[in-house]
Amino acid sequence: MKKLLAIFLSSLALLVGSAQASSGGAPWDKAPVNTSDMASLQRGAGIFVNYCLNCHSAAFMRWNRLQDIGLTEKQIKDNFLNVAAEDKGRVYGETMKSTIDPKQAKAWFGANPPDLTVIARSRAGSNGSGADYLYTYMRSFYRDDMRPTGWNNIVFPNVGMPHVLWQLQGERKPIYSTPAGAHGAAEGGEAHKVFTGKWEQVTPGTLSPAEYDRAAGDLVNYLQWMAEPAQNQRIRIGVWVLLFLGVFSLITWRLNAAFWQEVK
Repeated sequence: MKKLLAIFLSSLALLVGSAQASSGGAPWDKAPVNTSDMASLQRGAGIFVNYCLNCHSAAFMRWNRLQDIGLTEKQIKDNFLNVAAEDKGRVYGETMKSTIDPKQAKAWFGANPPDLTVIARSRAGSNGSGADYLYTYMRSFYRDDMRPTGWNNIVFPNVGMPHVLWQLQGERKPIYSTPAGAHGAAEGGEAHKVFTGKWEQVTPGTLSPAEYDRAAGDLVNYLQWMAEPAQNQRIRIGVWVLLFLGVFSLITWRLNAAFWQEVK
């Protein structure tokens, strides 16, 4: 029994360590998610189609479901389906599939880019929700000449994905600090560095830092909605169900008292 308990605790420690390593040890910022904000969802859908869909698919989301965020069929066809000649395979009633060649993607990035339909629901962890992870991830890229793509990420170290929004954000450099008493440099190694959560802007982007944060928030908001388009309807129905159960419970309680009052 003690041996099984020791094995279980060791496995748990490995899982926790793996989760911490996957987040790069950096805390996640709170994502400004509001899936009832139609304007934000529409902006996020535009960013997703223009920047993400070139490599990533959303194979469980249909183009016509964009009507649920306030877009008309004409707007969807004109702004999202009327694209370059190589993407003419997009059809209004079909799913959002990327046109990238899987073999080329694996050669370029080391693996096929994952489907993003439910990415916001699959990346939750001890640091926060999946939306928090994505929001922090999209704002944590920095230049790294040692990486094949020229980019790295604080949240996902040695990531194979380049920073597709770098022209909007510009180039930034993370600011590190060396804790007091850290060892390593004096012994010929590299001193332990800790990310301070602050960045140095190296070159400006087309958006200001605040504007880029809003754009990243819009993209994450759309990804959160896309993971479950019916979530707002589910919440509304759930509220009414709870209210009904509350009223019905009160009626049942009073009926029970009325039925048993003569027996008492």
